Amino acid sequence: MRTRALAAVIAVTAALSVSAQSQAAEPLQSLVPVPVSVQARSGVTHTLTAATKIYTAPAARDVGTFLAGVLRPSTGYALPVSDATGTPADGISLLLSGAPGTVGDQGYQLDVAANSIVLRANTSEGLFTGVQTLRQLLPAKVESTTAQTGPWTVPGTVIVDYPRFSYRGAMLDVARHFHPVSTVKRYIDQLALYKINYFHLHLSDDQGWRIVVDSWPRLATYGGSTQVGGGPGGYYTKAQYSEIVQYAASRKITVIPEIDMPGHTNAAQASYAELNCNGQAPPLRTDIEVGYSSLCVNKEITYQFVEDVVREIAALTPGPYFHIGGDEAHATSDADYQTFMNRALPIVKKYGKTVLGWHEFVKTTTDTTAIPQYWGTSTSNATVQAAVARGNKVIMSPANKAYLDMKYNSSTPLGLSWAGLIEVQTAYEWNPGTHLSGVPESAVRGVEAPLWTETLVTGRDIEFMAFPRLGAIAELAWSPWSTHNWDQFKVRLGNQGPRWTTMGINFYRSTQVPWDTGGPGPGPCTQPAWERDKVYTGGNVVSHNGHKWTAQWWTRGEEPGTTGQWGVWRDGGVC
Repeated sequence: MRTRALAAVIAVTAALSVSAQSQAAEPLQSLVPVPVSVQARSGVTHTLTAATKIYTAPAARDVGTFLAGVLRPSTGYALPVSDATGTPADGISLLLSGAPGTVGDQGYQLDVAANSIVLRANTSEGLFTGVQTLRQLLPAKVESTTAQTGPWTVPGTVIVDYPRFSYRGAMLDVARHFHPVSTVKRYIDQLALYKINYFHLHLSDDQGWRIVVDSWPRLATYGGSTQVGGGPGGYYTKAQYSEIVQYAASRKITVIPEIDMPGHTNAAQASYAELNCNGQAPPLRTDIEVGYSSLCVNKEITYQFVEDVVREIAALTPGPYFHIGGDEAHATSDADYQTFMNRALPIVKKYGKTVLGWHEFVKTTTDTTAIPQYWGTSTSNATVQAAVARGNKVIMSPANKAYLDMKYNSSTPLGLSWAGLIEVQTAYEWNPGTHLSGVPESAVRGVEAPLWTETLVTGRDIEFMAFPRLGAIAELAWSPWSTHNWDQFKVRLGNQGPRWTTMGINFYRSTQVPWDTGGPGPGPCTQPAWERDKVYTGGNVVSHNGHKWTAQWWTRGEEPGTTGQWGVWRDGGVC
């Protein structure tokens, strides 16, 4: 494996070597995550036209339909989708035959020639990941929802690609602030572009319960009636949750529901007094404190509650996993925590699901199928190391590297900082296969980027904290470690900027990244350069990083471009 990866990096490095100062977004130098092997065909391009057709293996018709759905609005082309016969000599073919064995179940081979584009994989999932690469090889305006002018050219290439880890996840917390189905679907679309294949939905916490449970109706109607800061909250009906699950599946993403227990349960305990040892329901909470709540471990009604909740949600969830939380149970004694897990974990297995949980829970079981999700900030953890020694696999989500809700810098208007500040380079510069002592790469099931929403009220808030760091975590999860190179990655990431702009993504324009503006390189700036120690007032115009910026009110020391739409600087575009 190491030999193959080393050989692959030679091809990748040759194909992707580019000056960090270059403003030209060459498609083969813009891919995120970086593929295992890229071989450019010099002088060859393929151009989509009004006559282009999409051919698919019958079992992959849904992938062809998805691709057509992306391409039709911007190109204005009909792009009919039909079953492939053999290997078509024209158009775009999505075939479930002829792929190299090395690509496995999730990889693909993409062959772009002048007359045709042929994408091969062993599964429809593999074809779908290949489609994401093809999207990135087309001009960024292909992501537009309105008709654009061409040409729609794809560079000639042969790409062979497959993931480092089979599990590549992202988590969204809808408990601290509720986010409607439309926002969740939009985030799923964004995850799919970067080959994320698991979507972990954090459905309950102290501040809110977000899904209907028929046997315990007040969980949603009362426990879901507020959120951090005291807003109206909200919850998903079973039909809405199923809609999310099905939508994710159409993007080859598996939903993992999380019901956090025995702590992080105040919304449930406020809804039903019998879940409390004293029989009294506490008030709903709208702050962001943690560690104070616990289900009553010694009451039998607690386990009826757990069983009802797991049974109803598991029945709506076709994926193999159920996440039981288990973190920060500071109000539960160690003995009670063990007792609770001894009862709760078998319930999850009873309803056909594999147990995931935040890494604390794995100390309570010797079941090697249980999956701990490591969220700590240190590089050693005795509980996880002992589990790995028994044979458990780990999902890596170290909070000081992978938590997308941590502030980028001290001026970031959103997010928290308890795990540290995480700029883009920090999110990229760690190795999931060696990060935790006693946890070799062979024991890592995958990588996940959690996004907690204590401070995130809108979909634009979600985007600002997820992008561009999601790209860093996605590359760690997909690309071989041998391709890891910050100087190359930051250029490829910067080349994603026009795509995100076209998609309307509200991303953080990190000064660590040389953002491609989507046009010719910037001209000379005639405005005075921004100075950190100088006081500016509303209307002052400065230049910084090739853009001109207008101050909206008094400021000193706040760097233009580092605080998104909430900053005092308005971006006037390139000079």
